[in-house]
Amino acid sequence: MKIGNYLQTVQYSYPSISKIDEKDGYSSKKDTAAKNTNEQLETSRIISELKNIDRKVKSHESAHIAAGGDVVKGSATYKYTKGPDGHLYAVGGEVPIDTSKENNPEETITKMEKVIAAALAPADPSPQDLKVAAIASQRKNEALAEYQKYQQNTSQKHNISFFI
Repeated sequence: MKIGNYLQTVQYSYPSISKIDEKDGYSSKKDTAAKNTNEQLETSRIISELKNIDRKVKSHESAHIAAGGDVVKGSATYKYTKGPDGHLYAVGGEVPIDTSKENNPEETITKMEKVIAAALAPADPSPQDLKVAAIASQRKNEALAEYQKYQQNTSQKHNISFFI
């Protein structure tokens, strides 16, 4: 069985999956039957856990897409691993989100609010999700400061014209 190799990939991201005990040297038919039953139970447990991880990953990426609207610039891509049953299960994923600034501060503020919402949409944001939200928050704050400076300059020009 290639279960040992498969588990190394998944175990890094999902430490709750444990390696199967791969002891050899069973001597009787009874021991062999017990070993087969244990392997089948462990394989079933791994498949069940992989199905659960697959659901969580796809739900996570779907939350980004649903919240992101027009800042989402493509479909989700997934990292897969092959289970002991030969099926592929998603164990990671990503959604491309446009975090670039717009042509003016007001549009940048609006866009960064959408980026933040998309990044934080999943119930369990990843470290990368938090990083994207932090970058968008910083860009939003910069655009807000730029907008406020523009408003101040515009207001001062109007005040001067009233007094002249």
